[in-house]
Amino acid sequence: MVLGTSSGAGKTLMTAALCRVLKRQGEQPLPFKGQNMSNNAWVDASGGEMAYSQAMQAWAAELEPCCAMNPVLLKPRGDNTSEIIHCGYSVGITRAEHYYRDWFRPGWRAIRSGLNQLQQRWQGGRLVLEGAGSPVEVNLQQRDLTNLRLAQYLRANCLLVADIERGGVFAQIVGTLALLRPVERSLIKGILINRFRGRRELFDQGRTWLEENTGVPVLGVVPWLNEIFPPEDTLDLLERKSNKSSADLDIVVLRLPCLSNFSDLDPLETESAVRLRWVSPGDHLGHPDAVIIPGSKQTLCDLEAIRKYGLDQDLTAYTRDGGSILSICGGMQLLGEWLTDPEQLEGGAGPGPWPGLGLLPITTCFRRNKILRQREVQSTWPSVSTIQGFELHQGSTTAKIKLPLFSTDPSLGWWTKTTRGGSIIGTYLHGILDNGPWRRHWLNQLRARKNLPFLPTNCSHHGEHRDRLLDRLADAFKEHVNFSPLL
Repeated sequence: MVLGTSSGAGKTLMTAALCRVLKRQGEQPLPFKGQNMSNNAWVDASGGEMAYSQAMQAWAAELEPCCAMNPVLLKPRGDNTSEIIHCGYSVGITRAEHYYRDWFRPGWRAIRSGLNQLQQRWQGGRLVLEGAGSPVEVNLQQRDLTNLRLAQYLRANCLLVADIERGGVFAQIVGTLALLRPVERSLIKGILINRFRGRRELFDQGRTWLEENTGVPVLGVVPWLNEIFPPEDTLDLLERKSNKSSADLDIVVLRLPCLSNFSDLDPLETESAVRLRWVSPGDHLGHPDAVIIPGSKQTLCDLEAIRKYGLDQDLTAYTRDGGSILSICGGMQLLGEWLTDPEQLEGGAGPGPWPGLGLLPITTCFRRNKILRQREVQSTWPSVSTIQGFELHQGSTTAKIKLPLFSTDPSLGWWTKTTRGGSIIGTYLHGILDNGPWRRHWLNQLRARKNLPFLPTNCSHHGEHRDRLLDRLADAFKEHVNFSPLL
């Protein structure tokens, strides 16, 4: 089990690295996170919902992701409530103060069910577990579902990861170990220092001090890696800074209050010609080459925030001046003319109808049943190509007039022209930018407006780039970490 001294310490990537290294050694690692809290989700082949980070760990283990790898997923709704996903499917909504009272026992059953599914499907595999946040939140330890309770249940050898980049690494480690009970502390087999800048020998004295004062060996010091890896949570997303000074396309992404599925944007981070600029409601939009409106967990809440800060007027003026917009899932719903919520699934604001931004002639009605499925269809614009992705939405959308289709499936979205050669695209297909040829054709539409040379369109799926990143991550892990005590 990979534990962390805090959220964002690097547990997700270190777990992925360990999975890839073990796979190279001939084992079958089985990534598992009992409970995750994230709106960055993935849909598996059976239509189950799971955290994207566990999907990435599955790819590191060279497995097809399945929701048994993340049997409890909590999706925050921004109003002190969360949607609860058990074994891939929504089972209810809870307020934070009622969660452990009402959902502790069902959650533990779901976790054991996920473990059993993995161990039955891949007999002889080695579980590689990821903890959540800090394992020593003293007010929650008696109700812990996914850290030390699970480690004790499985008698897991634990690696404690601390992020030196954020400072206070000695206090992080010593404080965490001090708050463990003796039966828990015996599970900690090693410490890992993550994101170290500079020459490793500069930490030799610190390493010696930690081992002498804690009795736990420091198994490795992993350097700061310059690769851009997918953010583990919104905290990492907020800290992400672009260093592409030579990029010739400026693309704004709206950082909505209820942002979801921000991994949809990862492929654009790999494009050297693109600089992504995250803009919150209230920030200046500027004059970008395109605006992306990503998914939203609470569409009506984000619509209210957009209006509160006048961003609706900025977007309207932007499209009037010929701007281009790519909207995905909730982002597309926002662009429509009307939204209705007859079952009041969107936070109890009322059934509506609620006016959208009016930039696409579409209407959306929220319904209780989620649409969860992987898709492979033919795109019809800006090029004809095979595209893959997944749907994850609670609502159906229809066009009020005949609009050009985004793909051969009319339910997946539409596009329309704006003035001066701009375009507005709305689609329910998460992962659309993973499709290399489609992504490049869309970028070339933007480049044509600036008389820039076109990018090659015969590029591979983003999954291949992600796999190369995972290989480089595993190389660094193997070079700098002695993980044999964990085995």
